[in-house]
Amino acid sequence: MQENQDSIFQDIPELQRVESRKEGTRREIKSYVLRTSYIRTFQVEAVKRYYPLYGIPFESRPLDFSKVFGNDNPVIIEIGFGMGTATERIARERSQYNYLCLEVFLSGFAKLLDAVGRNALANVRLMRFDAVEVLRNMILDGSVAGFHIFFPDPWPKKRQQKRRLIQPDFARLLAQKLAEGGYIYCVTDWEEYAYQMLDVFADTPGLVNPFGGFCPPVTWRDTTKFEQKGLAKAHPINEVWVEKR
Repeated sequence: MQENQDSIFQDIPELQRVESRKEGTRREIKSYVLRTSYIRTFQVEAVKRYYPLYGIPFESRPLDFSKVFGNDNPVIIEIGFGMGTATERIARERSQYNYLCLEVFLSGFAKLLDAVGRNALANVRLMRFDAVEVLRNMILDGSVAGFHIFFPDPWPKKRQQKRRLIQPDFARLLAQKLAEGGYIYCVTDWEEYAYQMLDVFADTPGLVNPFGGFCPPVTWRDTTKFEQKGLAKAHPINEVWVEKR
């Protein structure tokens, strides 16, 4: 409901803007499309209660991961976590990592924030901001242990495909932020996009595909709603894993 969304923005104004780009100017790399969110009352309460503990505002200065998380554990960045179900499970079961989770979809942001707060998942932090700007301005080169990108928008129509997230410029940005031995793990139910991912990463300096193609299913990733929809349509689920060497 609009009044619930407005209530969040009134109390936490920094959540209203998801990019610093001036209106009317072109976004270089499109990492998202801002869709209308249906916000329930419990989600409003969750944001107001837990954002001060687990939320990070956008600032044009590097994050100090050790200060943010209170430890020196390796950091995984998830881009576009949707409703956050897979994120929550991964953070619980792979607690040796810290997770910085980026999502502009307000309903999903609020839902994961509620789960993180209720379960006191100290290894998770959330940001509602454009992933490209976050990476460029707040993440040091060579500092990230891994990137998770699960079911990014496939933009299936030919004229739309330039809007896909996994493009050469973005892949180079990810590789720049990865530590040696770090990984990029992508999953999609759109087969043509999956092959595009393979091609883009194959042409990105510093990245190596240890599988020579798609990787076997990773057991610690939970099934998402997007994945269930894809399976219902008999779409193959393709997983791509590349590493920085």
